[in-house]
Amino acid sequence: MGGEWSLKTLNQLGRIVTGRTPPSSVLNAFGKGIPFVTPSDFDGRRDISVTARELTKQGLAVVERATISEGSVMVSCIGSDMGKAARATRASITNQQINSIVVESEDDPLFVYYNLSNRKEEFRSAASGSAQPILNKSAFGNFQIKVPPLSEQRAIAHVLGSLDDKIELNRQMNRTLEQMAQALFKSWFIDFDPVVYNAIQAGNHVPERFQATAERYRQNPEVQTLPQHILELFSDRFEDSELGKIPAGWGVKPIGDSVNCVGGATPSTKKTEFWEGGTNSFLTPKDMSSLVSPVITDTSRHITDAGVEKISSKRIPSGAVMFSSRAPIGYLGINEMPTSINQGVIAMICDGELPNHYVLLWTMANMELIKSKAGGTTFAEISKKNFRPINVLVPEQRVLTAFTGQVEPMYTQISENVFANGALIDTRDTLLPKLISGEMRIPDTEKLSEGS
Repeated sequence: MGGEWSLKTLNQLGRIVTGRTPPSSVLNAFGKGIPFVTPSDFDGRRDISVTARELTKQGLAVVERATISEGSVMVSCIGSDMGKAARATRASITNQQINSIVVESEDDPLFVYYNLSNRKEEFRSAASGSAQPILNKSAFGNFQIKVPPLSEQRAIAHVLGSLDDKIELNRQMNRTLEQMAQALFKSWFIDFDPVVYNAIQAGNHVPERFQATAERYRQNPEVQTLPQHILELFSDRFEDSELGKIPAGWGVKPIGDSVNCVGGATPSTKKTEFWEGGTNSFLTPKDMSSLVSPVITDTSRHITDAGVEKISSKRIPSGAVMFSSRAPIGYLGINEMPTSINQGVIAMICDGELPNHYVLLWTMANMELIKSKAGGTTFAEISKKNFRPINVLVPEQRVLTAFTGQVEPMYTQISENVFANGALIDTRDTLLPKLISGEMRIPDTEKLSEGS
């Protein structure tokens, strides 16, 4: 099917743009405005529309010639992020670590993206410099790409794009579910909305901190939408505690007294008997750094049974809350499989009064407090000794049971979506190199491309 494939350089496909960063002398260069893409924004998304930083009109004015248009393919061309690719979904500026191809030929930009996204090692080989490899604009423009006729480009992009669209849909669903769970946690366990409402109905005193919520309920009681049987689980008054005013009947304990906090270690990498042929998961902060949702389904490294025995915590059961305690502090997830952990992870085994989803959301909500307890000179680290005494709010069990009933289905769906995405990603990554090389051809190309 189709016609002959041809070899082109990126220069032949369109305009090469190397990004620029506004000089520090430009005041108010960053703020609300146009996306400013850096390699750290390349987080596995195909399409980038939201970035950590944006440029204001003042910032854009000094780098405007480096603007790239919607559909441009961006490639990180320096250091450890070399070869990561993404598409701009609207006019954007990148920093100088990124080269972009603004496709101006008749070739399909989405096909170009998929081709370049699979060429990481080739980009590295073409780079100059050893300490900090760099692929400059000239070398990037001379990079070659094998392209089929346009109809086949579109068909290939359609197949791979459909898989990525499903992946992104699942990720969007997970983001929505996580936001719902976080909002419910905040309402029940930080703002104490049901308790404030009950206190008003009972004519009890409402602490100053919650007066804005109280006034809203006084003016319109219907904004409280919890069913009566849920409201009845909550107290109608507050009392003093180490954490300030909390609902009457609730408690405060060190997190180390409420869950089992354990750490890990790394078996000697010089001893092959700990690693070679290992099948036991071995979790590190690096594994958690790429989590799109707080669900851990696999690890990049595995150890043998002998390796497990060298770690005091052995294997952590599934369902624990994993927390990176250094390099950096703050990655979070719940493990879906038993796993050993290294010294950069604290595992919170929730086999007592606090359920794991409550602990996960509590840790998220209190991350700044947790980080403030860190020490270390080379890098920030919070030890188990400093982590365990941090106070956690312990609601009544009937409230925790109701909360689990609300959020557990959300996290079950999140987990199912993560597993589904794993299968979709495997399919995409298997097809991608075969399709863009011509090893696998798509039948009925014209029909597929018409529907794209």
